[in-house]
Amino acid sequence: MDLLSIKEPSFLKSMSNEQLEELSQEIRQFLISNLSKTGGHIGPNLGVVELTVSLHKHFNSPVDKIIWDVGHQSYVHKILTGRACQFDTLRQYKGLCGFPKRNESDHDVWETGHSSTSLSAAMGMAIARDVKKEKSFIIPVIGDGALTGGMALEALNHIGHEKKDMIVVLNDNEMSIAPNVGALHSVLGRLRTAGKYNWVKDELEYILKRIPAVGGRLASTAERVKDSLKYLFVSGMFFEELGFTYLGPIDGHDFNELEENIQYAKKTKGPVLLHVITKKGKGFSPAESDKKGDWHGTGPYKIDTGDIIKPVNAPPSWSRLVSETVRKIAREDERIVAITPAMPVGSKLLGFAEEFPDRMFDVGIAEQHAATVAAGLATQNMKPFLAIYSTFLQRAYDQVVHDICRQNLNVFIGIDRAGLVGADGETHQGVFDIAFLRHLPNMVIMMPKDENEGQHLVKTAMDYDQGPIALRYPRGNGYGVPMDTELKAIPIGEWEVLKDGTEVAVLTFGTTIPMALEAANELEEQGISVRVINARFIKPMDEEMLKSIFEEDIPVLTIEEAVLQGGFGSAVLEYVQEKGIRNAVVERIGIPDYFIEHGSVKELLNEIGMTKENVMDRILTITPKKQKRA
Repeated sequence: MDLLSIKEPSFLKSMSNEQLEELSQEIRQFLISNLSKTGGHIGPNLGVVELTVSLHKHFNSPVDKIIWDVGHQSYVHKILTGRACQFDTLRQYKGLCGFPKRNESDHDVWETGHSSTSLSAAMGMAIARDVKKEKSFIIPVIGDGALTGGMALEALNHIGHEKKDMIVVLNDNEMSIAPNVGALHSVLGRLRTAGKYNWVKDELEYILKRIPAVGGRLASTAERVKDSLKYLFVSGMFFEELGFTYLGPIDGHDFNELEENIQYAKKTKGPVLLHVITKKGKGFSPAESDKKGDWHGTGPYKIDTGDIIKPVNAPPSWSRLVSETVRKIAREDERIVAITPAMPVGSKLLGFAEEFPDRMFDVGIAEQHAATVAAGLATQNMKPFLAIYSTFLQRAYDQVVHDICRQNLNVFIGIDRAGLVGADGETHQGVFDIAFLRHLPNMVIMMPKDENEGQHLVKTAMDYDQGPIALRYPRGNGYGVPMDTELKAIPIGEWEVLKDGTEVAVLTFGTTIPMALEAANELEEQGISVRVINARFIKPMDEEMLKSIFEEDIPVLTIEEAVLQGGFGSAVLEYVQEKGIRNAVVERIGIPDYFIEHGSVKELLNEIGMTKENVMDRILTITPKKQKRA
């Protein structure tokens, strides 16, 4: 079948299961071929091919609402809804988004990049459907890893209480990004091996009713019979106790089983949980045999060998630099414990876990829990390192405020993927953390200019014993700078002058420092003297250096790869106002007030004007010498 010709999924309804199997293999080959060029979330999508095809065959999207919990598993859905022809632009600038996007298609009824939201969204849609007296099926598809998120459990509780008609598809592949952890994962493990009981209990009730004279009386005890069967056939019926009709577990790659159970679910009143077992990466050997999560999402790769294409002799990633420095210090300090919310692979903590298995805790997709566990550890004079992506730290905001900062606890937060992340787009851009952390009392925020300074700031964080401290570091690799052999702590709040200058002061940190230095050096050739300052402490700022700059009466330009509103530049403006500095000139460059979509980081920086050329132009507009010449 020509996948590029697909416009919408209604063609599936006339296809036999044998034809659907052929289509599934074509979709797999299409994904393997296309993603080898663009990269993307190959493992999750290869695992849901038959499931997605079955959902679109037996439901009528978009009238029936198929809601993908973690949107990176929606590639097959996109193919079946007419977007195969755009896959050569997947996750590229102005191209096809790697997650559901409501403005891409009417079939994308919910946008998500973070897990555990689908059930709450589905409940909202079910309530709206019933209030408006409409007829439709609501089908959230949630992974077993996402059930560790507290929001998912809150939603299960509410759905079961309200008894709304809904078919929850539990896509159980025993992994989220890394292998799943926790007691709930063990419950699902027992369900996988126990088999199904619904057909047995219904068949028994039918037989009882057909027995002359006593059948009715026996049937009246059906609830007791079903309860007994429930615990006999399925150990630990967690979902039934929450008010769901449980169906499964079933083979998520078997069209006959999928059809039989979906049709049964459609006839069942109230909430149904359809437990589907799938194989992540199915059909592509390297992804199928992945046990660590390396094939959850990748860059381009070689189809024949499965080798992921990476830069040759690239410096270590920032994630590895930070985690390995923590590991190094942990050898001398037994108080150090590492915590991650389901990201041991991405945060490069596997080495720490191997060396210190009793001091490494993957809590699953439970960012709020992770933050408060860290707080609890800190109350006992431990030194917790919470490794968490910037975009996921957003989910633990209240815990950072209430449990960590309010109690002024010594928690070290490693904010991974800070700044623009590129292809994953607006749900994953790490551009809000400065704004939502800077205003919190007791919080220290840092960002290094390079790997060498990065390792020293890790040391700074580990030595700091006066409250919470956060280190931001970007996605990707470092610069390959020479590394000091001995770690040293940097005084809290101390900035560094990287280039002297007398006419303009540029205050910046992290990834934007090279751009600022390039702009300053080119302007030097034009006779403009620009001072470049490494403002590595975003909070507290170096007020002594700020005071001297404004006493010199020179204009200031701040640059940050983070949102302008409430960001570092805002802090400088607040300083000017608080100190009553009249006639101060402060210009700011940063992320504007809209969500930045996907594309390469360079393309995104060009889009928002965060370029060397724009920095030079902004400096020239505030340079006194330039103004006099004009």
